[in-house]
Amino acid sequence: MKKGVYQLSIVLAVIFSVTILPKIHAQGCSDAGLCKIDVLKPDPENPLLKHDNKVNAGLSIGAADYGITVFGGSVGYSRKLGEQWSLDTKLTLLSQRGNDIAVMGPGDIFANVNYKASQKFTLTAGVKIPLMKADRAKDGLPLPMDYQSSLGTLDLLTGIRYNTEKWQWALAVQIPLHQNDNAFFSGLYDTLSPLHEIQTTNAFERKADIMLHVSRTIEMSEKVTITPGLLPIYHVAEDEYTDIDGIQYPIAGSDGLTLNGTIFVDVKTGATGNLEFDLGFPFIVRDARPDGLTRGFVFGVSYSYAF
Repeated sequence: MKKGVYQLSIVLAVIFSVTILPKIHAQGCSDAGLCKIDVLKPDPENPLLKHDNKVNAGLSIGAADYGITVFGGSVGYSRKLGEQWSLDTKLTLLSQRGNDIAVMGPGDIFANVNYKASQKFTLTAGVKIPLMKADRAKDGLPLPMDYQSSLGTLDLLTGIRYNTEKWQWALAVQIPLHQNDNAFFSGLYDTLSPLHEIQTTNAFERKADIMLHVSRTIEMSEKVTITPGLLPIYHVAEDEYTDIDGIQYPIAGSDGLTLNGTIFVDVKTGATGNLEFDLGFPFIVRDARPDGLTRGFVFGVSYSYAF
């Protein structure tokens, strides 16, 4: 019976993701970095509590604006440094396809140090290091942020997690320290091209994000847990770009709140393995998302192994 409940949950999540969510024209969970930090994600039982090392790998698919489909991948390594300290690292890549454009490339390196202040509180601080400058072009024309495999920004990431037996609260901020080299002008493209409708992001300046993730773990069996949650992300100010006249302009509607729903399904595969399915989708959206992180939904699967 318990196995049947798990299988039904997975089937419903997949059906929901491929039939309903792609129809939503909105922003899903930001891929700017905060959603990728392991210590800030729902975690029913951290394998590092009993082991010193953990490796993980994951794949994801998302529905973006302008008919673009986004595929993502990541590999990571975590190391326990004593009873209170630990280190997380992760490497990402991204592929975007749509409008007769297909691109793929490395994304970012994430590195953060975690401090377990008590059984309930964990602090984290780190950086997101870009592996490209968001300056990709095709046929001599700069491409918009929607076709870049990284934001191209060097970011500071810091946060705190509070957890009880069933509940988890994660609060974090992401602050760009250095901007990218994007040079996209929508006016360079023919009026019939979908890229003509995309926001110009030449000399793009992205502002900071504040994230709160509230989630609750529901045990379906000894091996299976489901963790639904709410994920508000607040963009603190309007992003800016420099137009062809050399003047810097704010992008109206690029600040404010995005509210997402999340669902995590974790399956223990032995004493040291964990298989995770995750789904993110939006409830409230911002008017503009010039950084190319627009998602109608994001569905992913990952596997971690501790040793």
